[in-house]
Amino acid sequence: MSGKKLLLVEDNLLLCGILKKWLLKAGYDVVTATDEPSARRLIGKHDVGVVLTDVRLPAGDGISLLEWSAGQQWDIPFVVMTEYSSIADAVRSVKSGAADYLPKPVYEEQLLAVLRGLRRRPPFGGGERKMLERRSSAMLETERIARRVAQSECSVMILGANGSGKESVARMIHRYSRRHDKPFIAVNCGCVPRELASSEFFGYVKGAFTGADKDSPGYFATAQGGTLFLDEIGNMPLEIQVSLLRVLQEKVYTPIGSRKECIGDVRILSATNDDMGRAIRDGRFRADLYHRLAEFELHHPSLSECPEDILPLAEFFRLQYSEEMRLGTAGFTESAKSALLSYSWPGNVRELGNRVRRAVLLAESSYLRQEHLGLDGTSCEGGNSSWRILSDETDEKERIEAVLEACGDNVSRTAESLGISRVTLYKKLRKYGLK
Repeated sequence: MSGKKLLLVEDNLLLCGILKKWLLKAGYDVVTATDEPSARRLIGKHDVGVVLTDVRLPAGDGISLLEWSAGQQWDIPFVVMTEYSSIADAVRSVKSGAADYLPKPVYEEQLLAVLRGLRRRPPFGGGERKMLERRSSAMLETERIARRVAQSECSVMILGANGSGKESVARMIHRYSRRHDKPFIAVNCGCVPRELASSEFFGYVKGAFTGADKDSPGYFATAQGGTLFLDEIGNMPLEIQVSLLRVLQEKVYTPIGSRKECIGDVRILSATNDDMGRAIRDGRFRADLYHRLAEFELHHPSLSECPEDILPLAEFFRLQYSEEMRLGTAGFTESAKSALLSYSWPGNVRELGNRVRRAVLLAESSYLRQEHLGLDGTSCEGGNSSWRILSDETDEKERIEAVLEACGDNVSRTAESLGISRVTLYKKLRKYGLK
């Protein structure tokens, strides 16, 4: 961590002082924060090498800080600690990428041992998140549309299933927009506590409420001039929907406790897997806000719509997690490939990444097997109904080719996997000139 700072986020000032003393004695360059908004500012201001954070904070929480950092594609290791130790918090922090999870009370030797382990961990990807270019026809079309709409200033709502990678499309829109050199701020609306939502989005001034000992900017101020991405927009509280509508209409907002209006020069991108029509009918979402946010709707395909991406993505994740965990793997067995192709992937790309991570951890040999993936009941022979033949001929041909290759050119197994007869498959092979 040479040249980098350790950010300590702890609202208990006595404990913060004790932890800082331990860390300074161990040779760390320490900066401190007492809430999530101030921690975000420090991360943006300093070259932070590791974050040690409490979960419960007076404004925000440590895990949402971790999720925000990951959303910015910063490779900063987090150690999360809390006296409210729970399975839910542990699972959430680890899924979000925490390097470790420590229940309070935290002991000096325990803490320093964890930090020494982080020092030995090589930075993955040189500090930048590696990306994979997906080549399926459905994904290429989505990316083509995203690049076109990026040139406009219209609000875009990205529709797609959970785990399909909607944020990656939002980042592409930002990257190709005229705001590309300004901030991209991603907010998971489902993780913003209802009682803190106003201060999170619009900020507050010193003295606005008990504990507000200094001004704190919100998401709109942080994203000024750039792009604000609102994920899981269907979970936004109604009271914030009213304020957001005003910002979109009038381009101004007022921080809590202030009488001064601030300019809201941001482009709003949003994403949801909700049925927004039903949400409007149920009174959970304002129709006028929906039409402001969905000036352009963009469909993000699920992984099951992009079968030709499955094996390249799986290989990408295998290399990533093998390097990250320093475990040597060489590839997937043929049965594992067949299982990957014949599974319906209800959890989309996120589930695929999780299963490959699991396989890398469990594999005792160089090749990842079907059982390592947790897909023991899914095989090419099993015949998965999700592998139905598509009406679009280009997609149909590509899907047949992918399954045929995975099944070792065995026509019977391929037909069973696709859920069609051998006679029908032979007709399709002749139709598309496949051997």
